This record gives sequence, C-alpha cells and structure tokens, in this order.
Amino acid sequence: FKGPPGTGKTLLASRLPSILPPLNAQENLEVASIYSVANAQHTFGQRPFRAPHHTASAIALVGGGSQPKPGEITLAHHGILFLDELPEFDRKVLEVLREPLESGEIVIARARDKVRFPARFQLVAAMNPCPCGYLGDPSGRCRCSAEQIQRYRSKLSGPLLDRIDLHLHVAREATALHANPDSGTSSAQAAATVAAARERQEQRQGGANAFLDLQQLRQHCGLSDDDQHWLESACERLGLSLRAAHRLLKVARTLADLDAIDAIQRSHLAEALQYRPSSPTA
Repeated sequence: FKGPPGTGKTLLASRLPSILPPLNAQENLEVASIYSVANAQHTFGQRPFRAPHHTASAIALVGGGSQPKPGEITLAHHGILFLDELPEFDRKVLEVLREPLESGEIVIARARDKVRFPARFQLVAAMNPCPCGYLGDPSGRCRCSAEQIQRYRSKLSGPLLDRIDLHLHVAREATALHANPDSGTSSAQAAATVAAARERQEQRQGGANAFLDLQQLRQHCGLSDDDQHWLESACERLGLSLRAAHRLLKVARTLADLDAIDAIQRSHLAEALQYRPSSPTA
C-alpha cells in the first residue's frame, strides 16, 4: 500500500487475516510447532499476523543465533508478514526476503549444520509516497525535493519490488465521521468470496495459485492466442520481467477464481496489469 499518512494503510493490512480461509489441520500443526520451537505465544487456529518494527535486524527477520531459532518470516508462516514504513527498514534487511519469497523457506547455515525453517507467508507492506508523506496531496503541503523523493524510493530494490504482486495507492478521502456502516463489502462477505475461490484452487490443482510452478502455470493459466499476444505486448511495453509476467498470470488466475470463472479473461489480465508498476525502482 502506498499513500499519505492517515489513509488507513495499516488498518487495511490488519484486517486481511479476517478474510483469509481458516487454517486446515496440517497448517495448524505446522504453525503450532513453529511457535513451540520459538517459545512464542499464538492463538491456535488463527492465521499469524506479524508486524516487526522497522528497526528489526536481519536476524530478527529471518532467524538465527548460536542455536538457530525462527525469525519473523517463519513466525508468519501460513499468515501475513506486515512491514509498515517499508523504506525505513535497512535495505540489507529487506534483501534477505527475496529468497524465501521465492522458495517458501529460509536456510540458516552454521559451521556444523544447516537449519531449514518454513516461510510461506504473504508479504504486505505500507509506505508513504515521499519522506514527508504528502506528495500529490491536494493540500500542496509536500515540500520534498525530487532528489529527496528519489533517495527515499531508492531504498527499495527493483528485485524486491518485482516480487510484490499488487501495488495499490490508497488515496485520501473526505472525512466522514458518520459513514454508513452498511455500505461496501463486509469482512464476512469478503471472507466467503475468498473461501470459495480457494476451494476452486484446491479442487483444480491441490493448492493456492501462489504456489503454481511453471508446468502448472502452463496447465491452469492458459490464454487464447489473442490474449497471449496482448499480454506479451503489454509486458514488453511496460518493461516487465519474466518473473513479473508469471506472477501477473497467477494474479489473473486468482481474479478469475474470485469471479468463479474457469478461463482467464482479458479483463482479468488488464486488472492484474494495473497493479504492476511499469518500472520498479532499482
């Protein structure tokens, strides 16, 4: 999420666990085992939500020590790892996320042995558009220079941004202290839609779309010739990497599942594309 302060970025992230499908028996066992090893508290049956402070070290994030213990990314296994104020994290700390985001595990090497910890988590992050947070705000209160904005954004590497599938701008809205609570979609309604989409994925390929390998991607994310050509042209025009294109297909497949549609449509591809930045900051 990117947007000025006070627009609800942190609130949106904190509500995500409420719309995710409940943990199944195997996932419950894995999460309980991790928290037992880490000697940490966790409510059985709930998906983890971890939100480390931006001063956290690389060891705190990935785990380690003389007798390696799980870090935040493992404690977020089958749940959400939320990084608020993303550019405030040390760049070297953020770079350690790249491998587990791809492999779903973290390997901690020691002189005598290697320890593997599971780390299949959803990374959710929030940041301001500039150091003061008000770039583009109608009030015009931002006074950040172009150099300051570039330096702020350059704290995030292109390869890391390339692994984030959805880039959403959260705009400031008019203050409404007495908004209608019945407007919009409730968490219960969203949870039911997500659960139905996940069930479709389980029946089709035995797991979530996020974990599709290349062969499964070709099998379950097929496109018509016209849509394939359209997507290739769009990816080339936007300068997207092959990894980004594969991740985009997974997002489009998920959008189709949320619509309860078997085949990916052009509208799903277009929506998935709009969530992608055209040129990640290096």
